Amino acid sequence: MSRLLFPVILSGGAGTRLWPLSRELRPKQFIALAEEHTLLQATVRRLASLDELSPPIVVCNEAHRFLVAEQLGAVDTPPSAVLLEPAGRNTAPAIAVAALQALDLANDGEDPILLVLPADHVIRDAARFASAVRAAVREGAAGHLVTFGVVPARAETGYGYIKAAAPTGVSEDGRRAERFVEKPDAATAAGYLEEGGYYWNSGMFVFSAARYLKQLGVHAPGVRGAAEDAYRGAVEHAGFRWLDAEAFSRSPAISVDHAVMERTSHAVMIPLDAGWSDVGSWAALADLGQRDADGNVVQGNVVMEGVQDTYVRGGQRLVAAVGVSDLVIVDTADALLVARRDAAQDARKVVARLRSEGREEHHVHRKVRRPWGTFDAVHGGDGFQVKHIVVEPGHALSLQSHRQRAEHWVVVRGTARVTRGDETFTLTENQSTFIPVGTHHRLANPGAVPLEVVEVQTGDYLEEDDIVRYEDIYGRLDRSDGKRTKD
Repeated sequence: MSRLLFPVILSGGAGTRLWPLSRELRPKQFIALAEEHTLLQATVRRLASLDELSPPIVVCNEAHRFLVAEQLGAVDTPPSAVLLEPAGRNTAPAIAVAALQALDLANDGEDPILLVLPADHVIRDAARFASAVRAAVREGAAGHLVTFGVVPARAETGYGYIKAAAPTGVSEDGRRAERFVEKPDAATAAGYLEEGGYYWNSGMFVFSAARYLKQLGVHAPGVRGAAEDAYRGAVEHAGFRWLDAEAFSRSPAISVDHAVMERTSHAVMIPLDAGWSDVGSWAALADLGQRDADGNVVQGNVVMEGVQDTYVRGGQRLVAAVGVSDLVIVDTADALLVARRDAAQDARKVVARLRSEGREEHHVHRKVRRPWGTFDAVHGGDGFQVKHIVVEPGHALSLQSHRQRAEHWVVVRGTARVTRGDETFTLTENQSTFIPVGTHHRLANPGAVPLEVVEVQTGDYLEEDDIVRYEDIYGRLDRSDGKRTKD
């Protein structure tokens, strides 16, 4: 590859079909589902064998920015840029702002090649994937807009399909994309396999930044215009690029397939046979696991008797299953899913119902991550709430106050540096302090081990939005455009 290649990682999905493990504030791309690394981390790690590679450009939801930074840092992959979407508008505008960023980062006059990858896919064979990418880059350098077509393993109704046509003559595997078809019914999918020449639409792409923007301007000018305005009006703050919310919201919510790939005459497909999965449902995740003699895939604290063809994912508490078959059972601290395997993808309907009823179980786990560590709301009742707080070494909460609640902190492990009003002092294990309503306060960990604190909150209103921040080492204050951050 002779041209600079910019990986573009799209990390905006919510993964609702993998509820209750995947939730809005920690969706599936930030979870280790199929291996020790999260899906986001696995996505960037498989790029290691490619040459002339820029650090990735990541496009993600504003609420996920610290997760992205933390997880990329854990695999020693600092990004070129992190672009923050104020709202989800699908993949066409997300790729457009990444293309604009790549053009800004490239050398003068250079049109960089983009490798667009969703952050939530599994690819088992990294070597085959890299080989397909190299072929796609040759096609992209020739002006083609390339998608990867997965060699179908079965008559799948959950994916769209691409019909391949004549070779391009640029790379050995490049084929013209004759047409894109939506998710078929079972009979149509079976017909595609019998006819041959049809591939699953992977949702991964390669093209030059300028070529994509030009084609987007031809086929979806409203998307391009909104993306350009959102990018030019972006605010740099705390190491992130916050896209202009008003401009970005003007973009139609449309995928790159519908906006460009299905309309352009320059679409090309590279076949991919590398153990790909979009991990789009519990059944798909079960297919990636190691089955026992009874066809079960089991993870976590689980005991079973007389169970067949069942996926069970346990959490901290014991999950016992007896005399059942063809189920998906997923346990978390605050929600349990039990479903027939063939209906498990309808977990998204549960998410929609929870959202419509104003509940929180679709939005956030009981244990919530923050840039400084975690808190777990272990118990609550009328006028009180108990949390287990963990602050990582060298980290600190913001200097803050609460209008409607008081807090009592008890250190159970480590050393705490406490700011309370005008005083600063240290607490060690089994020591405690009280923070009255309205008092400026901060909790910090100056030690070398995680600080664990039990916090008891009391008051008439105990929600997380009762926080006024005055100082914050993570930049969670008013930005220069006047917008307050939410986390």
